[in-house]
Amino acid sequence: MINVTKIFLPPIEKYHKQLQRAWDNQWLTNRGELVLELEEKLKKYLEVSNIIVTSNGTVPLQIALKLLGKQGEIITTPFSYVATTAAIVWENCTPVFVDIHPEHLTIDETKIEEAITVKTTAILATHVFGNPCNVEVIQKIAEKYNLKIIYDAAHAFGVTYNGKSIFDFGDINTCSFHATKLFHTGEGGAMFAKDPDLQHQLFYSHNFGHKTALAFYGLGINGKMTELQAAMGLSVLPYIEEIFSERKKVVDYYNSNLNLSKLQVIKIRENTDWNFSYYPIIFETEEGLLKVEKILNDNQIFPRRYFYPSLNTIEYTKGEIMPISERIASRIICLPLYVGLSISELQEIVSLINANL
Repeated sequence: MINVTKIFLPPIEKYHKQLQRAWDNQWLTNRGELVLELEEKLKKYLEVSNIIVTSNGTVPLQIALKLLGKQGEIITTPFSYVATTAAIVWENCTPVFVDIHPEHLTIDETKIEEAITVKTTAILATHVFGNPCNVEVIQKIAEKYNLKIIYDAAHAFGVTYNGKSIFDFGDINTCSFHATKLFHTGEGGAMFAKDPDLQHQLFYSHNFGHKTALAFYGLGINGKMTELQAAMGLSVLPYIEEIFSERKKVVDYYNSNLNLSKLQVIKIRENTDWNFSYYPIIFETEEGLLKVEKILNDNQIFPRRYFYPSLNTIEYTKGEIMPISERIASRIICLPLYVGLSISELQEIVSLINANL
């Protein structure tokens, strides 16, 4: 069976070695030695000034919206994982959808201004499949209208744009370290802010608001990563370049062998050092997608329809029609992409797709 992804697991003895440290310390949570070490190593690897690792990738979105959303209208994309929109609604804000670019698949920055009202407080945009938004234009719009920018960078670990970490743009960035991501801690995530005051707010917000054991800076929740999660991250990180390299080989194979005259692939923004996080293909029709999906499934190959449905169509958003997002969402599917995917498996996937376009 070939699934859309497969968890990268480091040699178990490497994980055991990290776990032993937690056992020796008798410290499993509340920012122990392993969490602190992971943060320092990630700061160095990603070349960022600040990072707070968290229990999952959704908590950072919720905290960011609590701090910057202020229960206002949040301009966002309809083409993302449901967590992006769910976090907005969960924090008593109102999602205002803006359609997407038909090639980059990120929010269409040319349509943002017309969606701004007096109730708008922030822009929450997703770097879809690790492909950067047009961060320069979004920054100018935010400055013009005094808005905050939150980037859902769940897919964007290791991505750089114009030579800078993708986490350096906007006010707050969030990332997912879920088991299916190319860097993972089993379950986990991170949040980033360059402004020291905002970083301070993020920090105490993920730790119940604590100033000391008996005093508080303000409101907070529990978003802390455990030592067990950090142990996994410390075990995976040494393999990250191998992970990128192996995933690139799969992407290169698809690019060279799929019949791209009948399929659309994502257009990676110029000046981006991409991370090969997903391989989406867009069919000419939904019927064509469903036909190929069934044939692949019948052969024990299981791609996945990221991101379907378009988020403006789900019950609790009641968004306006987003024609491009809705069309793309109905025709896009992500092919298997992970370390260890063999040439023979890739040949089977590609031949079945090409023969049924």
